Amino acid sequence: MSTAAAPERMPALYLSHGAPPLADDALWPGQLAAWSADLPRPKAILMVSAHWEEAPLALGATETIPLVYDFWGFPEHYYQVTYAAPGAPELADSVRKLLRAPGIPVQDVPDRGLDHGAYVPLVEMYPDADIPVLQVSMPTLDPRKLMDIGRKLAPLRDEGVLIVGSGFFTHNLAALRASGGVPSWSAEFDDWGQRALAAGDVDGLLDFTHKSPAGALAHPRTEHFAPLFVTLGAVEASGELGTQRSVIDGFWMGLAKRSVQFG
Repeated sequence: MSTAAAPERMPALYLSHGAPPLADDALWPGQLAAWSADLPRPKAILMVSAHWEEAPLALGATETIPLVYDFWGFPEHYYQVTYAAPGAPELADSVRKLLRAPGIPVQDVPDRGLDHGAYVPLVEMYPDADIPVLQVSMPTLDPRKLMDIGRKLAPLRDEGVLIVGSGFFTHNLAALRASGGVPSWSAEFDDWGQRALAAGDVDGLLDFTHKSPAGALAHPRTEHFAPLFVTLGAVEASGELGTQRSVIDGFWMGLAKRSVQFG
């Protein structure tokens, strides 16, 4: 009989991932590093990034391949960043088994590396790049469908997998260009979102475009808020919605960088 201990159930995260210049911020990298140091060590990491939408749901590379530098106009050194995390083929197999159902295909995109929504925070959280990482696409921006995906992925947490929804708590770059400091729409949405999370108001979060102040300005397109719902689904079945806590808050270039842990 094996005496090996079962993996500890991992928390599930929603984090604001930052742009490539995150590495130069005086505060934020240290906050991410302190957060990861306080977590159980993952067996593997499953990343759902705002920057990969593809249907049907796609699994990225399961071996180490070059990163996706999906941004433009930055200094050259941001395109020299590397993050050679091991691939996670066993995790990919588990995801296929959990998500595949009649009429619901799962595809493989073996040449799709980690995008900046995945590797930018991971460089700060796990700089040794020694934990296997798998990125999966968002096949929809429908919050309810994303929650259902999260529910199906929830068993991975008991196998030591850290599920991370990577977005930005407010995200409207066009509106930022016309304002200085923290815009009122960003501050108002951040305050509402923090209170909705603390109250476990899933219905309000699901309908955030109508029930939140300035929702249309905070997220004119919802891809940066959408990964939150995968995270919510992954903790709902185990009754851990009430365990949420904001590990990082405040603003970066006017955007709310609120990042939340469940479990």
